[in-house]
Amino acid sequence: MTQRFHPQISLRCADGRRKYLTPDERERFIAAALDWRERSVGLLCLMLAYSGCRISEALAMTALSIDAGEGCVAIRSLKKRGHVVIRTVPLPRKLIEELLALNRQPEASLWPISRSTAWMRVKTVMASVGVVGGPHATPKGLRHGFGIHATRCGIPLNLVQRWLGHARISTTAIYADAVGAEERELAERMWEAEASSGCIDKGDQHSSSEQT
Repeated sequence: MTQRFHPQISLRCADGRRKYLTPDERERFIAAALDWRERSVGLLCLMLAYSGCRISEALAMTALSIDAGEGCVAIRSLKKRGHVVIRTVPLPRKLIEELLALNRQPEASLWPISRSTAWMRVKTVMASVGVVGGPHATPKGLRHGFGIHATRCGIPLNLVQRWLGHARISTTAIYADAVGAEERELAERMWEAEASSGCIDKGDQHSSSEQT
């Protein structure tokens, strides 16, 4: 039987630019969405940030997708071919209340706008807090940011996989490779140890002597 080839997925572009929001960028984005002047746009941004769903999946949601009793949203995985796959993702209670307060008809879209319009409105919220100029400053960057945030908070990879609707755990595993605060702290300890032993200074002096 012929095996299907799955290309390697990375959180970096070929030129090295990251594809995800940092914790600080994600926090600033959520703060802006909470106070956004057009409430439905703010809620769309919060849905993307708190569920990790694709923008097309958010636009397919209706009031029937919200399960207030269980405190979650049912997301239809649009990328699954041949059959419908529904995954449930927990949401903050306050967000669920506000989504229901939109007072849409049960089977009507929570956000009756086109994908391109939704994309631009999310980008506008990002730009308002300085998240611009790269592949990270997109709705897909929010999805990646959600995966990294969940992984760093100790959520098991198999649960993150289910929340994001990944077919393979190897896809979800990329979020464990992002440099986090703990990894940065360990690296800084290494640099401090090198600095205290004079290794860094000696290296700088050696480089300077080679240039002269």
